[in-house]
Amino acid sequence: MHAELIVDARNATGESPVWLPREQALYWVDIPAARLHRWCLRDGASHSWQAEEMIACIARRGDAQGGGWIAGMQSGIFHLQPDAEGGITATRLAEAAHAAPAMRFNDGRCDRQGRFWAGTMLLDMGVGARVGALYRFDGEHAPLEARLDDFIVPNGLAFSPDGTRMYLSDSHPQVQAIWTFDYDIDSGTPYNRRLFVDMREFPGRPDGAAVDEDGCYWICGNDAGLVHRFTPDGRLDRSLPVPVKKPAMCAFGGPDLDTLFVTSIRPGGVDLTDQPLAGGVFALRPGVKGLEEPQFRG
Repeated sequence: MHAELIVDARNATGESPVWLPREQALYWVDIPAARLHRWCLRDGASHSWQAEEMIACIARRGDAQGGGWIAGMQSGIFHLQPDAEGGITATRLAEAAHAAPAMRFNDGRCDRQGRFWAGTMLLDMGVGARVGALYRFDGEHAPLEARLDDFIVPNGLAFSPDGTRMYLSDSHPQVQAIWTFDYDIDSGTPYNRRLFVDMREFPGRPDGAAVDEDGCYWICGNDAGLVHRFTPDGRLDRSLPVPVKKPAMCAFGGPDLDTLFVTSIRPGGVDLTDQPLAGGVFALRPGVKGLEEPQFRG
């Protein structure tokens, strides 16, 4: 299956793609560059906005909450409002009590009820410190509380179509595991954690993920240039190639939600002759449809 390059973005770490149906546009972030990006399907135009600290993950903020974006950044959870000049007004809604200095948020998204979940990690991933945690943010008057901890690089967060199942991975080379949880949709509580996939048995480390309308779990195989689809019982269904070694996160979009968009990483200090498109954003047609991403409803 051919992966189409839609933006030669050259992102250092392209992450958190989110499709907005009403705009027919894809948004994503470049974490170390602290930039929010947008690509419009209608005319192929791209635009970006600069923030003052790293943006790791985003979710659309509902109009009733003032629009814009909810974002996990370095120091906490923010409300972002991009402006016409390429800047961003960032209002911190909750400060993160990081377990160690030099940490940031990483992967995150809303559950089906509109609660924002995001994990934290140490900036120096090579240390392998288990100081990462998964937080839930319900609204600007609610405290930011760690719900799960003991992670190095929490990643791969996703929810089943009915919202009663949560997925979470740790992409660090020492772990490379994907877990699944039962999820209480009324209280927003994950429980009954168990191993879903041991990614050491498959190519690539588990990175960002998405769920399709059949309830299958798609996850980027970082370092392997693949996006894997696992059935709800943990069976590998297929693996789709992308022309870069480090796909980072995937998201369904397009007019019929049948396009799988994939962001990627452009590593510094290495020879990119064999992957000149590293850091780009790609589109695949996997033959299945996804789900519209929930908005934050705090």
